[in-house]
Amino acid sequence: MPESRLLKGFRMPGEWEVQKSVWIVWPYNKKDWPGLFKNIPNVIGEIVCNLSISQKVNLIINQQKDKIKIKKILKKFKNKLSNIRYYSIPTNRIWIRDSGPIFLINDKTGSKIFLNFKFNGWSKYKNYQKDNKINNKIMKLTKIKKIDPTIKINNKTKKIVLEGGAIDVNGQGSVILTRECLLSKVQERNPGISKSSLENSLKKYLNLKNFIWLNKGIIGDDTHGHVDDITRFVSPNTIMTAIEKNKKDKNFKLLKQNLKILKESKNINGKKFKIIQIPMPKPMYVNKVKVPASYLNFYIANKIVLLPVFNDNCDKKVLSIFKRFFKKRKIVPINCSELIWGFGAIHCMTQQEPLV
Repeated sequence: MPESRLLKGFRMPGEWEVQKSVWIVWPYNKKDWPGLFKNIPNVIGEIVCNLSISQKVNLIINQQKDKIKIKKILKKFKNKLSNIRYYSIPTNRIWIRDSGPIFLINDKTGSKIFLNFKFNGWSKYKNYQKDNKINNKIMKLTKIKKIDPTIKINNKTKKIVLEGGAIDVNGQGSVILTRECLLSKVQERNPGISKSSLENSLKKYLNLKNFIWLNKGIIGDDTHGHVDDITRFVSPNTIMTAIEKNKKDKNFKLLKQNLKILKESKNINGKKFKIIQIPMPKPMYVNKVKVPASYLNFYIANKIVLLPVFNDNCDKKVLSIFKRFFKKRKIVPINCSELIWGFGAIHCMTQQEPLV
């Protein structure tokens, strides 16, 4: 069956839509948190446990014998261990948002498939081969059909490189992305691709119609401009976006430009979005290296929202903004001051599987 027929009627739901489960990878790579790895399993454990209380968690581990050690960590937190399933899949890193499956659902037929975009370590790291194979294993384990998105560049058919953190959708045809990540020559994902051919591919595979192109991500983001650090849909017509108050900060201009673009953007029906401004925490450095600390790297689960916090003066303010907006979900703050040393936070390490 041709791809176009296979994909007909499928869409990527908004993160707030009902989830069947969430996929998470257990941390093993000590080199991703030099000098700070000791506490990382605890942070991941806290995240897993909070999610397990109200929904299924698929936890990817290296081997089944690791379960004993992992369960000891999980028992430190309030949990529902019966909601956690363990899958043995070798990995390089925990950032499954970028390497894992992007699930699509068909509301009419009640079916689910997933897209297996190529993962190449953000066009930056050399050790990504295991992460690029995660989806083949997930397909075998779940029996969910996968599609490998391809594109023609200079008459050659190539697999499209795309990370989940590079796009944010509202489930109704609109997507937010950045030029810095997907159209720049730095850490170039798909050499030779034009903006229009990338848009056409995403229209085809993700059933998108409306592209909101922001300019740049934040300073310190080693993915070179992922959108899930700066701007996120929180409902079909509401967007949260990061703003920097300090005019001397390098992020001030970048985020101001993005806010201007968002204020002028419209949904597929030509209506403007509601924009909620979220302040940035003060600049964070670990071992004198700038890290991409941002409150926008949150995760919306079925009954809770996991919000990264950083022992910052803005933590309380942001918590109250989230509580006002997500009235039907409990906001759970997670201290990500050490996790962010791996250049990612809660959204980067989670991947939702929607319920059909």
